[in-house]
Amino acid sequence: MMSFPIANRIKEVQSPVIPIVGEWVAAHPGTISLGQGVVHYPPPPEVQQGIKTFQSDPVHHKYKLVQGIPELLSAVRDKLQSDNKIRINPADRLMITAGSNMAFMNAIMAIADFGDEIILPKPYYFNHEMAITMLGAVPKGIEPDTRMLPTLSGIEAAITPKTRAVVTISPNNPSGMVFPESLLTEINHLCKERGIYHISDEAYEYFLFDDAIHFSPGSLPGSEGHTFSLFSLSKAFGFASWRIGYMVMPADLMPSVKKIQDTNLICAPAISQFAAVSALAAGKSYCTQHLPSMNHVRRHLLDGLEDLTPFVRIIPAKGAFYILIELDMDAEPLHVVEKLIREHQVAIIPGTAFGLNDGCYLRIAFGALKEETANEAVERLLKGLKKLRDEGM
Repeated sequence: MMSFPIANRIKEVQSPVIPIVGEWVAAHPGTISLGQGVVHYPPPPEVQQGIKTFQSDPVHHKYKLVQGIPELLSAVRDKLQSDNKIRINPADRLMITAGSNMAFMNAIMAIADFGDEIILPKPYYFNHEMAITMLGAVPKGIEPDTRMLPTLSGIEAAITPKTRAVVTISPNNPSGMVFPESLLTEINHLCKERGIYHISDEAYEYFLFDDAIHFSPGSLPGSEGHTFSLFSLSKAFGFASWRIGYMVMPADLMPSVKKIQDTNLICAPAISQFAAVSALAAGKSYCTQHLPSMNHVRRHLLDGLEDLTPFVRIIPAKGAFYILIELDMDAEPLHVVEKLIREHQVAIIPGTAFGLNDGCYLRIAFGALKEETANEAVERLLKGLKKLRDEGM
């Protein structure tokens, strides 16, 4: 039988681990997932008004401007100024995208050619690594310090003539670490000095616990010429399937990004854009009102994990809705995940998906479940980890 070619750059892309874990969950009915990075609450009720506005005029069913509808561009501009201290002219620097994954793809396509390098501090978001590889660029992972934070020296050592950007994610997926303002400032200044871009992914900007404070490097004076700031409604506003995000970019790149988005998408879904206008009117308080119940689950999880030290090493995170742990055992993380599903009916994600190949790292997500169900999942997880410790797998 004749074989037909498959693009090598796609064959080299890692297979997403979440569908694999999802198949195991489906094969074990009753399993509770602490794996998926979504929230348990729906969009704000105000979005119904946005949908009505969309439906009020047949013209809204036609293609919209590549950049986004004027109402949403205006609402995002105001949000960026009030919440992120980023002041922009939307016409020059703002693009509405179908989620922040698309924003990241837009950015990489606009700045990198085949063989160019993008520095990804570990642990990285696996879709970032996949997108870079898929587009023919080279993801260059660098090791973190013991707190799962990148070091300026590590980034500087990784820069070569082929480097086009450094990516930061804060609050971080998968570690939950909130990067200090001083570190993000140093990285941004280094990028400017070396003539490379800083891509700042801020999808979890409102998910902060204890005394954590989010900082947007795009607010720094002089950052506008080399900084991408990526945002999403998926998490904070329960908008995951609505596919709305947005990107702030250097003005010189707007013509390139318009070409990319017009070819790939034309425009983000119009009905979702109108809904997003109403969601942003509800403001960040719609998200932050849910944080106390999330924090109850987080504290329950952390307290239980503390009882398992030193077998379990906890990364001391204060952001997003993830806890990253390392087990003191020589085991393949994916095998641990499969065993927890099979024997204890609880699912988490292996750290190998995020570039953590040295050690048995696991990511626990606590945002997708309401408190009662989440607490049950935590109890199953703790029981499973205790058994792993006692058995030595």
